[in-house]
Amino acid sequence: MTLKVSQISKKYGSQTVLDEISFSVNKGEIVGFLGPNGAGKTTAMKIITGCLAAEGGIVEIGNYNIAQTPLKAKALVGYLPENNPLHDEMYVAEYLEYVTKLYPDSSGSKEKVKDIIVRTGLEPEARKKIAQLSKGYRQRVGLAQAIIHNPELLVLDEPSSGLDPNQIEEFSNLLFEMSKEKAILLSSHTLSEVEAVCTRIIIIHRGRIMQDRPIKEIENLPELFKKMTL
Repeated sequence: MTLKVSQISKKYGSQTVLDEISFSVNKGEIVGFLGPNGAGKTTAMKIITGCLAAEGGIVEIGNYNIAQTPLKAKALVGYLPENNPLHDEMYVAEYLEYVTKLYPDSSGSKEKVKDIIVRTGLEPEARKKIAQLSKGYRQRVGLAQAIIHNPELLVLDEPSSGLDPNQIEEFSNLLFEMSKEKAILLSSHTLSEVEAVCTRIIIIHRGRIMQDRPIKEIENLPELFKKMTL
């Protein structure tokens, strides 16, 4: 499965947010999507996941064009937005079961929920309402809803926000496990996390791709990031 982004553009009024950017993410890759605030990362991720329409260009997820066959394309995607919107009044397990029923294959929803609660470390908080959770556990719920339907593409916008160092390590291990069967696009401001988990990085600045290289070719990511965004 491959995500292919071809010459995507987006404007807000007279401001160009994305200027015909192109890149791809393949199965087995964890690609770090980096850039300063306002660079266009979140806008690009919203377009990739079908939450926002582009003004030009094409997004293909597997064999599906997100604009032409949105339901089939979206069924292949797991998305954790930056602000992680959740239903605070629902219990954790109740919410995750609700999420499974939004997808075409909702069979075995209770078993899927039990499995994903274990995989994302939500067991201690599974009987609580989402409103009662710490930020770290809310992030875990957000990750759980993104992967519960076993998507082929994961789009994660600041997924480790609010996690402590131990939780970040657990999250990184889960990403490595999932990347064997999935394509993963990961946005983060934590460069050490990117260096630890990503196979490739894309740096975006002022709506343009400034760098797209394998992580093994980069000796000093913080310095490169600083130069690319000055």
